[in-house]
Amino acid sequence: MKRLMIIAILMLALVPLYSQNVTKTGTTAAGFLNIDVGARAVAMGSAYVTVSDDATAAYWNPAGLSQIQGPQTMFSYTHWIADITFNYASVAVPMAGIGTMGLSATFMTMDDMERTTLTQPMGTGEMFSAGSYCFALSYARSLTDRFSIGGSVKYVNEQIYHSSASGLAIDVGTLFETQFSGLKVGMSITNYGTKMQMLGQDNLIQVDPDPTVSGNNNKIAANLETSKFDMPLMFRVGLGIDLLKGAGNSNLIVAVDALHPNDDVEYVNAGMEYTFNQMVSLRAGYKTLFARDSEEGLALGGGIKYKVMGFTELRLDYAYQDFGVLDNIQKFSLILGF
Repeated sequence: MKRLMIIAILMLALVPLYSQNVTKTGTTAAGFLNIDVGARAVAMGSAYVTVSDDATAAYWNPAGLSQIQGPQTMFSYTHWIADITFNYASVAVPMAGIGTMGLSATFMTMDDMERTTLTQPMGTGEMFSAGSYCFALSYARSLTDRFSIGGSVKYVNEQIYHSSASGLAIDVGTLFETQFSGLKVGMSITNYGTKMQMLGQDNLIQVDPDPTVSGNNNKIAANLETSKFDMPLMFRVGLGIDLLKGAGNSNLIVAVDALHPNDDVEYVNAGMEYTFNQMVSLRAGYKTLFARDSEEGLALGGGIKYKVMGFTELRLDYAYQDFGVLDNIQKFSLILGF
């Protein structure tokens, strides 16, 4: 336990020292996998690897699914940047003696756009669509009363016009509750998978193999070769603690995560959540601490949880996140517990 705590604390402290000069931004495929899900998590500055104890754990740390007491379903809507729509839905079902199974889906969509070419820069009149989606099957289990593990298998697809790219990925995570006042240590690795390559009809062209020769076939069918790109691999390690646990009817969770992506510099997320009477919550956080040239930052939000007829729990969450020159995003989530 002491070794785990020392390693986690050192990683959190040393992240800024190892930030790289080259950000590697834009060097991976399926960038939508890095869009954070769940209004509760976003409002806490996305410091959620140890806090995840609901159906969104399939995204943050699959091991957190083991903390769910009953079946849950979750829906999240986000009006993303540039009029892009980002939706996430998941369901988690605990099974006695087996573990918790989860199923989740991520969709990023946008309105149809008009096709343009070099000769018709104002538009050809032809419309095309683009979008991305991901389906994941997750499993988590508590090995002891303090230690849990979990994992997910994902199918990822991106498409634009007549071309698409697909791949498979896995997530793994652990969650450990120490004996030090309930301090939790969480770790997860997400989007470890195959390379993605854009293929389709749009790669088919007609070429003249030798323009210097007259009378030859100048319309030879050919296929453009596209590059293969890695998925956005992410390593998270975090600490979280409820400072008011066992002290009346209030809870104050404070969490800090250190993140190491393969397509950007390392950074830190920090956040907190105050809950009164297990019903009303206020949240605040800050994302991408110590990261250079990041437009993300302050996050705020809140939520309300209550019981209704037919459901053991209904939770509504809202998050506001500052995006600098890109203005802001607002996220809404609904969780139903049965």
